[in-house]
Order: sequence, then structure tokens, then C-alpha cells
Amino acid sequence: MSETLALWLKAAIMGLVEGFTEFLPISSTGHLILTGSLLNFTGEMVKVFEIAIQTGAMFAVIWEYRERLGRTVRGLGHDPVAQRFARNVLVAFIPSVVFGLALGGLIKETLFHPVPVALAFVVGGLIILLVERRHHAAFGEHDLGGRYHARVETVDDMTTLDALKVGLMQCLALIPGTSRSGATIIGGMVFGFSRKAAAEFSFYLGIPTLMGAGAYSVWKQRALLSWADAPVFAIGLVFAFFSALLCIRWLIRYVSTHDFTVFAWYRIVFGGLVLLSDWRGWVDWRG
Repeated sequence: MSETLALWLKAAIMGLVEGFTEFLPISSTGHLILTGSLLNFTGEMVKVFEIAIQTGAMFAVIWEYRERLGRTVRGLGHDPVAQRFARNVLVAFIPSVVFGLALGGLIKETLFHPVPVALAFVVGGLIILLVERRHHAAFGEHDLGGRYHARVETVDDMTTLDALKVGLMQCLALIPGTSRSGATIIGGMVFGFSRKAAAEFSFYLGIPTLMGAGAYSVWKQRALLSWADAPVFAIGLVFAFFSALLCIRWLIRYVSTHDFTVFAWYRIVFGGLVLLSDWRGWVDWRG
């Protein structure tokens, strides 16, 4: 296999990983760091690539919810529902901009490595279990069966304060391995959102957050890139788009009848295996 073809294959694999993990509470960034380490696909350019291909996943959200987004844009001048929705997304987006600009560089230098990611996997899994246990104790299985009406049943029921709370929760995702989706969805549930409302608002919030982060990262690191890198980025974006589209459609169906416990155990087991393999020397995660 030629070096170019091997590079394109790695880009495709990374795109699939991004798309299938971006909207699940299991951390796409963490999976990209671990996958890149296994594929020997690392370096400063790859860090930019990992952030940039998140845009492909966001295009999947735009496509899937194009009717809702189109109505919102058309209604900004006169529709109170559209205005409230747009305001809530903006309010939730602002904290990640502030904290990202202030702490992003430090976090990338110290925490964008497999072992810290694995630790975040385990801790995040334990938090999801605690939140789900609390939710079940309070409401039983009613939320899953659609009989329990949450305080925030749909995204249109949100207040500005609800949006700010979710936005602050999203800031936890600056820690790789935490999961942006996990922080916003589980955080939303703690604040009284239904699972579907929490998941859908997480999708919408990801559009400005991840597309903005991707554009900023590419612009900031443009000196590292050349037109020769364009095919690699394009392949990653395309594979991220189609895999994310499948994941979005599956997740909305899933949360109507299931909770997030399986993702918590996945995080704990997967993170534990990474830590064990590093401790025993089976895999050189620091390579």
C-alpha cells in the first residue's frame, strides 16, 4: 500500500470514529486521540484535523434538521419561538468560547494524551451512572415510556437560564475524554430536560461550537497546512458526515426507549482497558 493511500485510509477511519462518537456520551475527542495513537496518526497537523472534521458531523445535524433550522432563520424577524430558540443556542454557546479561548491552549498541552483521556472516560462513566440512578429513583421508567412529562419536554420549553446552564456544562468538554454530548445531555437531564430534548439541544448547540472551533483551529494553525493536506481533510469530513447522520437518526430512536447506562459501562470498561494496557506495557500509548 502506498504512503498516500495509507494516509487516506487513516483519514477515513478517523472520520468514521468522529461521526459515530460525536453525538454519543462517550467522547469523540477521546476516541480520536486513542485511535490516532494506535494508527500512528499523530502530530500538530493531526490535532487540527481532529478538530476540523467535527465540522462534517455538524453538517449532518444541519442536514437532518434543515427544516427546523430553516424555519428558525426565516422567523427571526417576527416569530417569538424562533427568536427564543436562536437566543438560547447563542447563550449556551458563549461560555465555551470564553473558557475555550482562556484555557484551550493549556488543556491541549497537558491533557490531550491517551492516559488522561482514559481517566476521564472512567470518571465520566461513573457520573453517568450516578445521574441515571438519581433519575430512576425519582421517576422510575416513566421517562422512557413517554409518560413522564419533564419540565423541559422539548427544546422550545427552554428558558434562557436553562440554556446558560447547559452552556456551562458544555465547558467541561474542554477536558478531552469528558464528551461534549455527554456533558450537555446528562447535564440537561439533571436540570429537568427529557432525554430527547437534552439530546436535540446538544445537536443544535454543537453547530456553532464545533464549526467555530474547527474554523478557528484551521485559521490559527494555517502555517502548518498546505493544499497537499486538502484530500486528507476532505476524506475525513465526508466520512464524518455520513457516519454522524446514521448516528443521529439512531440516537433519537434509542433515547425514546433506553437510558444511557450502557454508555456509562462502555466508558468505564474501555477506559479501564486503556489504563490497564498502559500499566502492563501491552500498548505504548505515549508513543
